Amino acid sequence: MTKIAVVALGGNALIREGQQGTQDEQYENAIAMARSVRSLIRQDWQIIIVHGNGPQVGNLAIQHEEGAKLVPAQPLYALGAMTQGALGSLITLAIHEVCGSEVSGVVSVVTHVVVDPDDPAFSNPTKPIGPFFSEAEKDKFTKTRGWTMVPDSGRGFRRVVASPEPKATLEAEAIAKLISSGHIVVAAGGGGIPVMLEDDVHKGVDAVIDKDFAAERIADAANADALVMVTGVSTVRLDFGKETERPVEDLTVAEAQKHLADGQFPPGSMGPKMAAAIKFVGEKSANGRSRMAAITTPELVYGTLDETSGGIIEGGRGTRIIPNPAVSRAPLKETV
Repeated sequence: MTKIAVVALGGNALIREGQQGTQDEQYENAIAMARSVRSLIRQDWQIIIVHGNGPQVGNLAIQHEEGAKLVPAQPLYALGAMTQGALGSLITLAIHEVCGSEVSGVVSVVTHVVVDPDDPAFSNPTKPIGPFFSEAEKDKFTKTRGWTMVPDSGRGFRRVVASPEPKATLEAEAIAKLISSGHIVVAAGGGGIPVMLEDDVHKGVDAVIDKDFAAERIADAANADALVMVTGVSTVRLDFGKETERPVEDLTVAEAQKHLADGQFPPGSMGPKMAAAIKFVGEKSANGRSRMAAITTPELVYGTLDETSGGIIEGGRGTRIIPNPAVSRAPLKETV
């Protein structure tokens, strides 16, 4: 039976920790992702790929600001569109190289997502973009560029921007038709280009949509069986940074909700992934099939989705979020 998996590839999965983000580095990381896609295709999975762009769009914003004396800088939503095209091309070429004739086609769709102008995220920016900076650089850019900057994962400070919740995808019908035709689809790059409806016209707005939330909406609309969030760590870890830090391979929706409420998953990193997983797995699909979500590295995607396999690229598997066990009810006693 053919199954559908939405694979959400983090921008940090294309630029690994310690890398500069050159085109060659990103392409090699995309090749690792493409190998996972090939493994899933061979097991009759249909694939939709959603990718992040946090590091890339932040870097591009710096390039535009530095070059503003020579050419006009473009708004943030336009930079998101540019990175959609660039990363969509990179991912498409990597899949063609790895999969060859095993795929009927790979289509990258420039995707727009509708957001609510009253979303509280616009007054509380939380989405990190761009590189890490020192505290001295943070103070400089806060003053000279008006950036909002926060510490991120103990590795320095990053610029944060508004990240409103995606409500709808303008290209949802086109994506569904491409999938039903057997194509691999790359969509909602960077979470999609954020737009607002003003006087019956969709207009771009400066924000960066979290790609995990966008992927969840696409997965739900496509009646997907699995939502896979690919990142730089093999498994979710509880008590991160503490002596009691430990990996976890399986979480029910209820367990994941509890850990999220307890603050185990920060809003700027693992929090959106876990929230998206909880929403996707916790809701019933239109086709009545059971859902699951996974969080892991590109190399462990196949082994994480396949319960009977340890992975065909390297050993082990990542973290799965699974439905709560069914509650058994005692039979009603007859009364006389």
